[in-house]
Amino acid sequence: MRYLPHTDEDIAEMLEIVGAASLDALFKDVPDNCRRLDMDLPEAFSEWALDRYMDDLAARTAVAPEYQVFMGAGRYHHYIPAAASYLISRSEFATSYTPYQPEISQGTLQAIYEYQTLAARLMGVEVSTASHYDGATALAEALLMAIRITRKTRVAISQAIHPLFRRVVQTYFDPTDYEIIELPYLESGRTDMSILQDMEDVAAVAIQSPNFFGCIEDPDIADKIHSKGALFITAFTEALAYGLLKSPGSQGADIVCGEGQSLGIPISFGGPGLGMLGSKSKFVRNLPGRLVGRTKDMDGQDGFVLTLATREQHIRREKATSNICTNNSLCALAAVIYMASLGGTGFRHLAQLNHDKAQYLKNALQSAGFKLPFEAPCFNEFVVEFPAGFEATYQRLLAKKVVAGLPLAQYYPELPHHYLLCATETISKADMDMLVREVQS
Repeated sequence: MRYLPHTDEDIAEMLEIVGAASLDALFKDVPDNCRRLDMDLPEAFSEWALDRYMDDLAARTAVAPEYQVFMGAGRYHHYIPAAASYLISRSEFATSYTPYQPEISQGTLQAIYEYQTLAARLMGVEVSTASHYDGATALAEALLMAIRITRKTRVAISQAIHPLFRRVVQTYFDPTDYEIIELPYLESGRTDMSILQDMEDVAAVAIQSPNFFGCIEDPDIADKIHSKGALFITAFTEALAYGLLKSPGSQGADIVCGEGQSLGIPISFGGPGLGMLGSKSKFVRNLPGRLVGRTKDMDGQDGFVLTLATREQHIRREKATSNICTNNSLCALAAVIYMASLGGTGFRHLAQLNHDKAQYLKNALQSAGFKLPFEAPCFNEFVVEFPAGFEATYQRLLAKKVVAGLPLAQYYPELPHHYLLCATETISKADMDMLVREVQS
């Protein structure tokens, strides 16, 4: 009764009040083929047996530090300052409820405001919002935002954007009449923008930089996109890259969106993530999610409030800018603590360290005779083409608790034997030298 407190008498009384003959009758509106009432579940475990079972499940996952993981692809292993883990564990922050009542939510509201401030600086935009699930949903929201602004119904998306991001965008767009055009990638690993010359009536062009192959896109494309009357959207999966690279906003991006997991959020089991989204201030009315502003109270003291949106903005269906409206402030708090802990100098130093380690591994593999198919510069991940039959070596390394990158053929069938490798500050020189030796043997 610890987890199911209702007795049979309680259930019978509740059913009588609602006028239902049985628990099954409560689900009569759910089609039969959608019900799962006959699940084949094991017998109940004791708490000790359940702990052992969960440990066994966890052991099936190859995670650091037990494994040497040379894989990023949208989730990156970084060291997290102890202060971040401690502060987000405080009970007053651990809520997903939107802080509608400013008189009792000043701490939460200020945390979101501080996050928005640092996120805007990082992305190079004039205004940043909060409360997006992850980078994939932030990209989908950015594209829908562009459609609302331009009143056009076609968007162009680079094939070098994370495949799972593109899949989420497709899920958003499938029920609509909006059209998605995919831009191919070049031999350099960058996006082919040439087909824009013959493209008209496009709401937005979205690229990712660094892209899924780790390649840094051409920064001088904003004018080409704007000449077609389209908005320029830059996405990202590795927020740390902008400690070294120029921010997308400073390069002409109208909307910037991406994943903030690298900023103090552990990989866990693939989540949670942090969807980051910002834009030029003239588009602020079309930004979905929470926006916190700073004001003065009756006593002249600083105060923080949700601004430019009523409560109904977050619950109305057809008139809301978005229906994705869970408050994501705990992840945003982790990100702002992480950024503040590093500071500008520390952030740049860490970004440089990530770049240098990846470059060391990249050069070592090239010197060992392996082909690097893309010539564009990278940040902390890159693509290597291994010889045919490398799958056996990959499995041998996995048995030694080494994850030698991500096979790309599952997402790009035209790239067999190509693997995406990543090196962050958590990977040592000895780790990288070991990988190079092992893939040669």
